[in-house]
Amino acid sequence: MNFDTFDAWWWPYLFILLAGWLATDTWRYLGVYLGGKMSDESDILVFVRCIATALVAAVIANLIVFPSGALADSPLALRVGAAIAGFAAYLLSRKQILAGIAVAEAVLLSGLYLIG
Repeated sequence: MNFDTFDAWWWPYLFILLAGWLATDTWRYLGVYLGGKMSDESDILVFVRCIATALVAAVIANLIVFPSGALADSPLALRVGAAIAGFAAYLLSRKQILAGIAVAEAVLLSGLYLIG
């Protein structure tokens, strides 16, 4: 069974819904089931947290270095500076995520306003 199996108008939507659900929720349920029985400090959960953190960092770095859309028109130095300012605000505010996001956004928007 693949994307072109049926010629009905609804088939692509059902295919995407089922494929998306099976690919993600199956692993989520399995993770909840297995993770509930493990210690938070077990080696496997520490490893999973490290991988998840690395993936998020890679996505953020990709958005900063190789942006698309309107962000692609902004200078690299501005994007990097906004990320550094946001991280500094995050650390200075005792790891308040919202503070880091707000500062990074303010720096980026201010820079875009001053440039353009």
